[in-house]
Amino acid sequence: MYDVVIIGAGQAGLAMGFYLKKTNQSFLLLDKAKEIGEVWRNRYDSLTLFTPRSYSELPDFQMQGPRHGYPTKDEVADYLTQYASHHSLPIQLDTTITKVRRADTGFVIETTNSVIHTKNVVIATGPFQEPLLPSFAASIPATVFQVHSSQYKNPDQLQNGPLLVVGGGNSGAQIAVELAKERDVYLSVSQKLTFIPQDLAGRSIFWWFDKFGILKANVTSQLGQIIKNRPDPIFGFELRKAIQSQKIIIKPRTMDVKEDTFFFQDNSDLKVANVVWATGFRANYQWLQIPEAFKQNGQPQHKRGITNIEGLYFLGLPWQSRRGSALLQGVAEDAEYIVQHIQDANHF
Repeated sequence: MYDVVIIGAGQAGLAMGFYLKKTNQSFLLLDKAKEIGEVWRNRYDSLTLFTPRSYSELPDFQMQGPRHGYPTKDEVADYLTQYASHHSLPIQLDTTITKVRRADTGFVIETTNSVIHTKNVVIATGPFQEPLLPSFAASIPATVFQVHSSQYKNPDQLQNGPLLVVGGGNSGAQIAVELAKERDVYLSVSQKLTFIPQDLAGRSIFWWFDKFGILKANVTSQLGQIIKNRPDPIFGFELRKAIQSQKIIIKPRTMDVKEDTFFFQDNSDLKVANVVWATGFRANYQWLQIPEAFKQNGQPQHKRGITNIEGLYFLGLPWQSRRGSALLQGVAEDAEYIVQHIQDANHF
């Protein structure tokens, strides 16, 4: 019987483990990956964070390299591995959760290789669980190569011919810019793109966000609501330059596809040989057999990660308390808050 079991050993789970290590509670982190940082290592080869190292860290452990430089995805994976080792966190890898249910004394967690009992469960599986694809993606013929951004690695995966990137977030922007160096690229977006500089007056834009209180704007505050209800901006101007030089052609929302022809909101159409779906992710909590933990739309029901079910918590959700709640630079504050709540609730 553990005091706390954390499901997920990414940045959220590791931050939770850091604060639990300061207490006298017994705890364990579970993760289906075979190594720490596996999700980061599996992202596309050219991925670089738009937050500098100084804003991409967990508590009490610095990321190696220039403080104001931007780390690659492999640097982040290495950092998370080193973090777990540095703080000697108890982690069980290669463990897939099949069921979590309530019990008289807490919770029972069934996995592919064990059954675990715990008084408290923290679900730290993050927002990037299952690729989200439009329903018509299944009807695309095999002659068109298609891949979700989470499985895209580099241009060598693609076949010759024009390419459509669907999705106007930062991943879609980075991938489109990379591919436009050697082929015709179209970028389908559902709303107007907004660009902000990655650096301003010699400092990261996140340094300015920090100074003006944007990073700490609470989800319930007026500023927080304004930021939350706006689409995320594209960091940097590489995409804007590529659009201006017509290396990337903007198309409106993708509405349908028939054979190899994609149809857009403005009634235009386009034939391509490849499509990259930068369409985001959706959560999958089928294994969590506690229906009252969710709203009608299937999203977790919580207040800053604390649910109405004693002993059940969520961590690392987008806007759990502020904009950075799901990011390296923001998850620790929510983790510390939940650890304190567990301490108080269980009178440790």
